[in-house]
Amino acid sequence: PAQHEIALHYGEAREMADAVMTFKMAVRTVAKRHGLHATFMPKPKNGVDGSGMHINMSLSRDGRNIFQDSHDPNGLSQEAYYFLGGILKHIKGMTAFCNPLVNSYKRLTTGFEAPSQIYWSKSERASLVKIPFQRGQETRIELRSPDGAANPYVVFALCLAAGLEGIEEQMKPQKEGRTEETELLPTNLSEALKAMKEDPLMEEILGRRFLKIYNQAKEKEWMSYMEQISMWELEQYLYKI
Repeated sequence: PAQHEIALHYGEAREMADAVMTFKMAVRTVAKRHGLHATFMPKPKNGVDGSGMHINMSLSRDGRNIFQDSHDPNGLSQEAYYFLGGILKHIKGMTAFCNPLVNSYKRLTTGFEAPSQIYWSKSERASLVKIPFQRGQETRIELRSPDGAANPYVVFALCLAAGLEGIEEQMKPQKEGRTEETELLPTNLSEALKAMKEDPLMEEILGRRFLKIYNQAKEKEWMSYMEQISMWELEQYLYKI
């Protein structure tokens, strides 16, 4: 009967992936002991906000957050902008892992503060990447599209790889906010799998064999979904056609 927002204290990537998995297992276990079920399904209920897994990222060198720059109007360093540029470049290919279920794309719709377009902002809660207001050592970027069905080990690895490529290639992100040219995230699992196969970074980081097996499993899930007739379709069409 309730929805909760949980913030885990930051740590290194693999440590945080462990923390996410431990947290999910603990929550489910405790809920079950009380005769309840805790779900991390992205969109379990129609008409209300879905459940995401926002990822806050920063990089440190010698104990200093290299994303900060007090001389920049946004308080961001060039490394932060380049890291952001890498994430934005590869997010379409990453979406099949950030949002791995058919149900994931019911969350990524307009009107519920979940991202559907590829842009960044300091203030818009519906932006794909939001820059939280904290600066200095707390400067970070927040990727808002992933959901609780995602494998955090895979997603964190892809985020890090995309961001580091952005720094290496000095990929400048587009200007803040939306424009008429702003691209959309994949709107369903099938589109996401197509984008995954078109992005060579996915195979480079995860390996050809893993990608092949993952694609086969997800294609099977998508076809199973497409073969189903929903109650919505029956209500909309059965007595009207």
